[in-house]
Amino acid sequence: MALTNKPRVIIVVTILVIGIIGGTLIAASLVPTNTENDTLKITLLANAGIMIESDGLRIYVDPVDLPSNYSDLPADIILVTHPHGDHYQTDVIDMLQKDDTVNIFPSNMSDAVTLYDAIGVEPLDQVQVGTVNITAFYMYTWAPAPFEASHPPENNWTSYIIDINGFVVFHAGDSKNLPEYQQIAGQIDVVCLPLGPGCQTMAGYEVVEAIQDLDADYFIPIHFTEGNEQLFMLEYGDDIAD
Repeated sequence: MALTNKPRVIIVVTILVIGIIGGTLIAASLVPTNTENDTLKITLLANAGIMIESDGLRIYVDPVDLPSNYSDLPADIILVTHPHGDHYQTDVIDMLQKDDTVNIFPSNMSDAVTLYDAIGVEPLDQVQVGTVNITAFYMYTWAPAPFEASHPPENNWTSYIIDINGFVVFHAGDSKNLPEYQQIAGQIDVVCLPLGPGCQTMAGYEVVEAIQDLDADYFIPIHFTEGNEQLFMLEYGDDIAD
């Protein structure tokens, strides 16, 4: 995943985005300022959902709870990390479809793969869609005994590495800070990481450690309740900048 020919501008709408350059937090919020073809726009949706737009291409990851006017913004690509109801909703997937939408789901979601004629993937599978290279990556959690993990590794659910003309976005889905992140350290421009709850995903200082391990330029928090992203930055902002 060579980081070449990157878009010059990253535009992030309606979200908190933290730029980490040279150990310094360079931004708290970025808003649309440029509409050139070489820009990339990321919009935070409900829960862990994001919408990526670049040069006429629209990619959704885990779209849920979208208002009906999103039917005017159909998907070129839809990525789903796992079948939990706060990440996968058939009515939303239906609303975003057009004739040539490419749907990419974990192979474990066999009924959904069949329903949407989707491409089923497992960690480390790659799919090329036009100029976009998508790598399915690891996504799992663990729990202390005697509890069972809500996202067990044997399900082979997937996070996604999305390479758009050399600009790389990583969406972690519902994950802990995984040892496999060392495999992609320094190769990501934007990391989208969950803030909790800790029984379901990484949380607290574990998120800081994941940011440091992945060594990206930008961090976008996902999977949080209202206000928790601000509380997270108040508590851990200095640690992210270190």
